Amino acid sequence: MKDNEENSFLFNVEILVKSPTNGQALQLLLQLLNNHQGEIADYRVKSGIELGSIIDATRAAKSKANRTAIPGNETSSKAAGPAKAAASAKKTEEAAHLTGTGGNPVGEWIQSHISSNRLVRVLIQTPKGRLSIPCRILNYVPKEELINIYHVDEKQVYTYKLNEIIDILDA
Repeated sequence: MKDNEENSFLFNVEILVKSPTNGQALQLLLQLLNNHQGEIADYRVKSGIELGSIIDATRAAKSKANRTAIPGNETSSKAAGPAKAAASAKKTEEAAHLTGTGGNPVGEWIQSHISSNRLVRVLIQTPKGRLSIPCRILNYVPKEELINIYHVDEKQVYTYKLNEIIDILDA
């Protein structure tokens, strides 16, 4: 056996992190784990990540809308025409509220990258110069125009405002 295999131990633990938000708690946990890179060879966060709940809610609303849209006979559909149109408009409005993008193509594009967990390169302008970060987009808050990214090299979570970001490139 190799020397490092003899001295390696695997633990399953549950850790309660106090923080105002789930994203900040995840960031703190990852920072704690990454600060001991010599001692911690590898780790996996199996649960507790609440990011992407907006996407799940949108998908649930769409699947519910598809299930309720069962084709009926023509007379009942003519009678229910205005009611269906009103319900459809309401569901579209609810979906826009759930995604938070409100038809914003940039927000929808960011949400698609979040749901596909795609690797991207984010270019950020700082006072010290330009940063190029290989990362995955974890979360997007349209109201505050905040974006959480996971830096794949440093294994850190960072939060930026959209106005700090110059470009997001597919990696």
